[in-house]
Amino acid sequence: MQPDVLKGKNAVITGSTSGIGLGMARALADSGANVMINGLGDAGEIEATRAAIENDFGITALYDGANMLDGEEITAMITRAESELGSVDILINNAGIQFVSAIDEFPADKWEAIISINLVSNFYAIKAALPGMKERNWGRIINLASAHGLVASPFKSAYVAAKHGVLGLTKSVALEIAESPITCNAICPGYVRTPLVDGQIKDQAKVHNMSEEQVIRDIILAAQPSKRFVEVEELGQLAVFLCTEAAQSFNGASLPMEGGWTAR
Repeated sequence: MQPDVLKGKNAVITGSTSGIGLGMARALADSGANVMINGLGDAGEIEATRAAIENDFGITALYDGANMLDGEEITAMITRAESELGSVDILINNAGIQFVSAIDEFPADKWEAIISINLVSNFYAIKAALPGMKERNWGRIINLASAHGLVASPFKSAYVAAKHGVLGLTKSVALEIAESPITCNAICPGYVRTPLVDGQIKDQAKVHNMSEEQVIRDIILAAQPSKRFVEVEELGQLAVFLCTEAAQSFNGASLPMEGGWTAR
C-alpha cells in the first residue's frame, strides 16, 4: 500500500488497545489516517500505545474508553471523534469477547455480554457514524466477524450467534448505502495469534496435559487447513485495502481470511 493512501481520513477502531484492533489501527496510521483507539487495559500502557502510534506514523492518535456495553457511551465516542478529529470517515467495529460453554449451562450474563459487545455495539457505532459519512458523501465501515460468522462450532453458541448477526447487519447496511460512495464489509478471520489466543493455548495445555505445540496443532488449528495462524498484519493490510478507492465495489461482502477453514 502507498504510505499516504489514507492521508486526510479519520478512523475509529473499537477494541484496539491490543491484538487485531491495535494491528488495524497501526496499519491505518501507517497509511496516513488519524485514528481513535478504544478498549480496556492499564491506563499507562494504553497511553504508551497511543503515543507510539502517533510518534511512529506522524498522525494524530486519540484514545476513548467508551464501554462497548453502553450505547450512549459508544455514541458519545463517535461524537467526540467527529469533534476532535474533524470527521469519522472510517469505522472498524472490532471489539469482541468470547466464552465457551454448553448452551444448557451457558451463564445468562455471559450470553448477554457477548451479544452486546460483539453485535449490538456495532449497531450503535454505525448509527452514530453514518450520518456524517452521508453528509460528506464518503465512508468505510468494516465489521470484524469471524470464521464463526460463516460456520459453527460447539460450545460457542453466543459467539457464533453474534458473528452470524454481524454478517446480517453488514449486508443490510450495505444495501441501504449501496448507491453512495460508502461501503460496509465484514472480515472473517480464523485463529489469529494474539495475547488472548496465547492465553487460551496455555490454559488448554494445562487442561489436556499437552505441550503448547500440540495444543496449537491438534486443538487450536485443527479446523484451519493452512495450520498457521492468520497474522495481525495481514488483517491490517486487508482493512487498509477496503478503505481505498480500489475497493469501492466491495460492499456487503464477508471476506474470509482463515487459511481455508470454510472451504471444507
